[in-house]
Amino acid sequence: MNRFAIKAGLGACVLGASVLIPAQVSAEPAATATGTELSGMTVFLDPGHQGSSEGHDLTQQVNDGRGNTKDCQTSGMTSLGGVPEHTINWNVSQLVKSSLESLGAKVVLSRQDDTGWGGCIDERARAASESNADLAVSIHADSTAQGEDASKHGFHMIIPSLPIPDEKADAAQSGGGLEASKMMRDAYKSDGFVPANYAGVNDGLQTRADVAGPALTQVPLVFVEMGNGSNKEDSAQLESSDGQLKHAITITTGIVTYLLTGSEAAPAQELAAAPAATTIPEASEDSASSATTTTPKATTPKAAPKSTAPDSAQLSELMEMLAPLLEVEGLDGLKDLVNDKNLGLVSDLASTLLAVITGAGGN
Repeated sequence: MNRFAIKAGLGACVLGASVLIPAQVSAEPAATATGTELSGMTVFLDPGHQGSSEGHDLTQQVNDGRGNTKDCQTSGMTSLGGVPEHTINWNVSQLVKSSLESLGAKVVLSRQDDTGWGGCIDERARAASESNADLAVSIHADSTAQGEDASKHGFHMIIPSLPIPDEKADAAQSGGGLEASKMMRDAYKSDGFVPANYAGVNDGLQTRADVAGPALTQVPLVFVEMGNGSNKEDSAQLESSDGQLKHAITITTGIVTYLLTGSEAAPAQELAAAPAATTIPEASEDSASSATTTTPKATTPKAAPKSTAPDSAQLSELMEMLAPLLEVEGLDGLKDLVNDKNLGLVSDLASTLLAVITGAGGN
């Protein structure tokens, strides 16, 4: 088998693992990947922070979505092993992007590389809103100290304090955004990740009024904090290729689960037509807005999906299969996997992998 075929086969493992949950949502036999499961859907991916802020003022004050202002951007954390957060976020986002595109989704990125400027937080939120995405996902990693912090660890999803002054943002985040965040939390827990044990996180969810992105974004948003870069174990996983791959599989699982099984959310065009509420200033960034908004229209959710993410044994086997490629070429060895020439091959291999892992066929 030539190198390209090996590369495509290993990549198919990533894609196959990432669609296990949607394939097994119902009691029907496991579906095979066709490359069209997410056709017509758009996902906005925001790899947090940026490679360089040269020529830009990080402290420039921008709208925080709650009547106040905050810094345009931050540089992000650096893991204990010296890996900057922006690179961790970028690597994970590229794997997620490839997996989503292999299923037919359109993926829009908030930044196009890991070397230049990435934009202020309000600019990224505006880009997400203007993309009319079915779901936006902001990918981050946390830190709690300059050095090591052994006592604090785990992942969490940041949930905006509700209501949000802007009516369109409030409708998006109190509806689909909240639902998708809980589905992402469940995907993380199913894959063996432990919820954070600090900063008021409750079962993997942290409610905050001081994070501008969710308050400014008018499409459903999931804000992922993958782990604590100040914790030795979390940091090692965030830095490593196999750890980044595991996070990418889990994030893709959460996204696809929401897109295929979530409630019937109002179309982005309908949200865009809604009148904007008057922004009411807060007493401080940490206090929730007291603005009143129209209660979002009730929706009828589909049946809740069963938790069928790959178990630890399956994931370990996947990592073992991917190790040779990642060791030789790193994550860049996978970034060009899905294209017009090899999409069919990847889809076929992913289908075979699905059949083997789910017991629907193969040996």
